[in-house]
Amino acid sequence: MQTLGISSVGQAIQLAVAPVFLLAGVGALLAVLINRLGRIIDRVYLLERELPADASDELRAKNHETTLSLSRRARLIHWSISLCTTCDLLVCVVVAALFISAELGINLSSAIAFLFIGAMLALIAGLICFLREISLATALIESLDKTFATPPEK
Repeated sequence: MQTLGISSVGQAIQLAVAPVFLLAGVGALLAVLINRLGRIIDRVYLLERELPADASDELRAKNHETTLSLSRRARLIHWSISLCTTCDLLVCVVVAALFISAELGINLSSAIAFLFIGAMLALIAGLICFLREISLATALIESLDKTFATPPEK
C-alpha cells in the first residue's frame, strides 16, 4: 500500500514541474516590473526636486504633463504586478491542489483546470498592462525626440 502512496506523490511531482517553471518565469517578470516601477517613482521624485521654485508656468505645465504620464505608467505597472502576482498565487494553489489530490485521493481535476485557466488569464492581463506601459513609455520618448528635433524659433 505504501508503494501506491509513493507512486501517487511521484506523479504529483511530475505534474507540478511545469507549474513550478511557470512560477520561476513569472517571478523573473515580476522582478522586471518592480524594477520599472522603481525607476518611474525615482523619475517622479527627480522631477519634483529639479523644478525650481521660480519656474515659469510653461516649465511647470511641462513638468506636470510628464508627471501625469509617469503616473499613468506607474498605475499600469502596478496592475501588471498585481495580476502577475495573482497568477503566481493561483499556480501555487494549483501545485498544492495537485498534492492534496494525490494524498487524499480526491479528484480535483476540474478545480485544478479552473485555477490554471485563471492563472493564465491573470498572466495575459498582466502582460497586456505591461505592453500598454511600454507603449506609453515609447510615446513619451518619441514626443521628447520631436521636442528636441525641432530647431528653436528665433
